[in-house]
Amino acid sequence: MAKSNLRQAKDTNGSNEAVEIQRFCLGWLKNRELGRRRGCEASRAQSDFIGRVYPTLQRTYWPGAPIVEEGKRPHTHGAVFNLEFSPDGKVLAAACEHTDVLLYDPLTTRQFHKMERAHLDCVNCIRFLDARMFATCSDDCSVSLWDLRNLRQSICQLKGHTNWVKNIEYSRKSGLLLTSGFDGRVLTWDINKYMEDGCSHERVFHTHGLMRTRLTPDGSKMVMSTAMGYLIVIHDLDLSTMSEDLKFFNAANYMRWYHIEQMNPEQDTDSLYFRLPKNRVEIVTDFVPTENYWYITSLQVHPQGWCSLSRYTSPDDDSEWTCVHDLQDSPKRKPYAHGQKMPPHQTRPRLTHFIEEANVGRGFIKELCFSDDGRLVCSPFGYGVRLLAFDPKCSELCDCHPDTPVQLYEVKTVVTHADTVLTTKFSPVHCMLVSGCLSGKICFYQPAL
Repeated sequence: MAKSNLRQAKDTNGSNEAVEIQRFCLGWLKNRELGRRRGCEASRAQSDFIGRVYPTLQRTYWPGAPIVEEGKRPHTHGAVFNLEFSPDGKVLAAACEHTDVLLYDPLTTRQFHKMERAHLDCVNCIRFLDARMFATCSDDCSVSLWDLRNLRQSICQLKGHTNWVKNIEYSRKSGLLLTSGFDGRVLTWDINKYMEDGCSHERVFHTHGLMRTRLTPDGSKMVMSTAMGYLIVIHDLDLSTMSEDLKFFNAANYMRWYHIEQMNPEQDTDSLYFRLPKNRVEIVTDFVPTENYWYITSLQVHPQGWCSLSRYTSPDDDSEWTCVHDLQDSPKRKPYAHGQKMPPHQTRPRLTHFIEEANVGRGFIKELCFSDDGRLVCSPFGYGVRLLAFDPKCSELCDCHPDTPVQLYEVKTVVTHADTVLTTKFSPVHCMLVSGCLSGKICFYQPAL
């Protein structure tokens, strides 16, 4: 949209106004990614958290921007924030900045439907529940359910979050829809019991600085990334009792006590949550480089649930990294390789692989992904994508698990976009990869046989 505003300004008001609009649009979009907006009152932790991630844009114009006449403003879908394939690989859905959802036929790479204004604000995430039904979430604090057979209106709208909704997961084990947002809450919805007056929800977890929430494919673990430099892993997950089991657990307070006040965690009541038979909490803090504070903005889980894949940035945006953490259960505690004792909130060293990113397009969140077999990782890399593997043979993680953290192997880098790539996705069926960028372009990749 920044580019369209620039072209309109050149046609109407001359080059000076064009430069002014360009600077404002790019600056506003950058601030949106960082979460900076005026008039937002929050606690120190929440304001610091919100200050690192992208909140909302206005539907018609940026506040304070030179206004272009509505009749001269074309409706474009804007940046592509998320890509998702249907389970059968027949449909690709794209969540877009300007309230739209685009649907593509992956085999022909053609767009066959555009859901204009699917939400009142930018669409952040799409999740298919089966081959026909999918859910979308938005900065308008709502979640909508859709059916591919009738896209004129949503099946229902779920309202319960008080801030931007950024993540959707579906637990086939319990049949519950799970959502999380920048209000720090993780909610579950029993969508099979939807009534005319809405759908009831339950808050199963809350933490300050919540970024992303993922479930392992078998539904046995929940992984959450935060803007405070650690991952939260819930082992032996039971969503039916999670709300009661972890009712009084506060990860942010525990970490503050552990790092700053130097309290003995063994004497603290929160240590009980690390030994629960169900919904056992583990806080993962081993990252590379070994700094105290990282913004973990992107999170994915291995197709077999073996490990997590995260992307994080330093507080000053000077460096950006991708890392892999092992999620397998450990029967007993293990020390670090250099002999340092493990903290009580972590059972053993989890970090297995890492690599430094290009750090192009600072301030924008980049969503990476696993291939369907879990052997490859696709990471947004500047104006293109980079394929990474655990070793030069593209082996499975179980066949090349290192004793100490090692660097991911770079398989190939492909540059195809004219703007920063924000999201990538592998097809679950075909040998295909797609990527979406800040200017709204979607590229399809297939191997040359």
